[in-house]
Amino acid sequence: MPKVAASSLRKGAVVDVDGKLYVVLSVDNIHPGKGTPVTQLDMRRISDGVKVSERYRTTEQVERAFVDEREHTFLYQDGEGFHFMNPETFDQYVVPEDMIADKAQWLSDGMTVFLSIHEGNPIAMELPARVTFEITETEPAMKGQTASSSYKPATLSNGARVMVPPYIGVGTRIVILTEDGSYYERAKD
Repeated sequence: MPKVAASSLRKGAVVDVDGKLYVVLSVDNIHPGKGTPVTQLDMRRISDGVKVSERYRTTEQVERAFVDEREHTFLYQDGEGFHFMNPETFDQYVVPEDMIADKAQWLSDGMTVFLSIHEGNPIAMELPARVTFEITETEPAMKGQTASSSYKPATLSNGARVMVPPYIGVGTRIVILTEDGSYYERAKD
């Protein structure tokens, strides 16, 4: 693995510390008036999610792990986990349920996601920022309701529940932000 200066690391980089992989959450280069400059790294261990904070001299070398980040297509879910395929090589990867967690509700067949692979093992998954679903159930619109801050509950075609503006009805396709599961806009298709 290549070694890089600790001060050159950025958020999202994957490093190998004592044989364990960590993703960098934040980097803070500290240059005191007197003494050696240091780099403070806040990291999360990929294997179990434990957060750690390490301090390195800015010239100190850190092993950067090679991570292959590519688009993959979601195929299906079964007892093993979630199955994805690389559309270029047709390699298939099984991602365990605990890595996907609450993002699973936004996956749909054929969806393209970014999968990070390290030494043949998936270590992270990134969904598209927005997804489109159809409303299957919601309360009818009331006459005189406006699009102000009042929202009503709705059920999507994937079974997820979201809050939508009062003028949105059953059968309407809407765009959802995957980051927090909130309504974004009516689909333009």
